[in-house]
Amino acid sequence: MAPVEVTRGDSPVVLGMPHTGTWLPEEIAARLNARGRELADTDWHIDQLYAGLLAGASTVRATFHRYVIDANRDPGGESLYPGQNTTGLVPVTDFDGQAIWQDPPSQQDIAARCAAFHAPYHAALEGEMARVADLHGFAILYDCHSIRGDIPFLFEGRLPDLNIGTNLSTTCDPAIEALVHTHCRAATGLSSVLNGRFKGGWTTRHYGRPDQGWHAIQMEIAQRAYLSAEAAPWSYDTAKASRLRQTLKTILTDLARWRP
Repeated sequence: MAPVEVTRGDSPVVLGMPHTGTWLPEEIAARLNARGRELADTDWHIDQLYAGLLAGASTVRATFHRYVIDANRDPGGESLYPGQNTTGLVPVTDFDGQAIWQDPPSQQDIAARCAAFHAPYHAALEGEMARVADLHGFAILYDCHSIRGDIPFLFEGRLPDLNIGTNLSTTCDPAIEALVHTHCRAATGLSSVLNGRFKGGWTTRHYGRPDQGWHAIQMEIAQRAYLSAEAAPWSYDTAKASRLRQTLKTILTDLARWRP
C-alpha cells in the first residue's frame, strides 16, 4: 500500500489528514502488543466526516497508522508541548500512557520509518501546498484531526468540541483565524476554543508561513461530536455528524472564498 493518498483540486484549500490511516505493515503489527493493536488513538472516520464538504479541495491523507510513525510530529523528535505529557514521533505509549509495543522500535527502525512513511507524506503535502499557491498566489492548509474528549494523561477536564490551533496566532493570516473562530463560536450545541490544549501540531507549525502566502490552521475535534461513543467499535453517528458537517462546510466554504 502507498503511504499517502492525494486528491488534487483547484481550491486554495488543502485538507491534511495525517491520522486517519489504519494500515500496519505486517512486520510492524507483529511487534505491537494487544493494546497497541487496538489502534485506539486513530482519528476515526475523519475522512468520512469531511468527504464532499468542499468541492475542489485537495486532500493529502496518510494511509499508515500513527503507531507506525506520527506524520504530525517533528521528524527530529522535538516535543510539541515541552513539559506536558504527549506522544512522540513513534509513540511508545497510547494516549492513556500505556505501553503499546512488545518489541519497541530502535532508533534505526525510527529512521527507516521516517524515510518510508513520514517523508513521503510531507513530500506530497508540500507539493500540494506549492501547486495550490502557484494557482492562487496563496494556499490554506486545514489540518483535520480528532481525539477523545476525556484523556487525563494528556489534559485535565473535558476537551471542547472544536479546538482551533494556530500556534498562538502565528501560522495564518489573522483574518483566517478570526473566520474559523467566529464560525465555531456560532455553532449551536458545540463548544470551542482557540489555542487551548492543542495549539497546532508540527504540520501546522511547519507549513504555516503567512509571510510567504502559506497559511495553516488545525482543527482538533472531540470525537463525541460525531461518534456514537468514544470507545470501540468507534461507530460513526450519522445524526451527530450531520450537524457537525454543516459547521465544517461553512468554515471550509468561507476559507475557499477568502482572499489576502
